[in-house]
Amino acid sequence: MAMYEEHARVFKAFCDKKRLRILELLRGGEKCACVLIEQLDMGQSALSYHMKILVESGVVESRQEGKWTHYKISEKGSAYAGDLLKELTTPNTIIKKGDGFLRA
Repeated sequence: MAMYEEHARVFKAFCDKKRLRILELLRGGEKCACVLIEQLDMGQSALSYHMKILVESGVVESRQEGKWTHYKISEKGSAYAGDLLKELTTPNTIIKKGDGFLRA
């Protein structure tokens, strides 16, 4: 069951239009929370809520600098999310080999 919870965390990051907009902004490089608040016309608590989900998914990384948090897309997390989507949406294939069957 823990595996499905982990998968759900990853996909939760992509199922909100505000989080998709945040990801679009982060595609341009690392951004300070102060910049995201301005560009999204969103309050600090609303941004924190969405960033917590994105960071917990592994798709976004954060680092603290002074009183502000800076965010960027995680290459590793992004690759994992892409691989996970492909794995979950690729049908199993059965290959006949000799006297038995193998799953590919």
